[in-house]
Amino acid sequence: MANPKTYALPTGGTVEVTILRGGELEVADLHLRNREGRTVATLYRTVAQAQEMVAGLKDVTV
Repeated sequence: MANPKTYALPTGGTVEVTILRGGELEVADLHLRNREGRTVATLYRTVAQAQEMVAGLKDVTV
């Protein structure tokens, strides 16, 4: 499992993206969080879809 990256959303929340790997398979695990840091949605997408979703967002990974 790769280290998660966190991106700022225009609404004030964040999206945390973790790439999960199993053998030759990869999937992106995305956690959408509100301003208070609570997860409001969890999505599983292809890595390419996740990259498109965060394109243009500021990386705020600590």
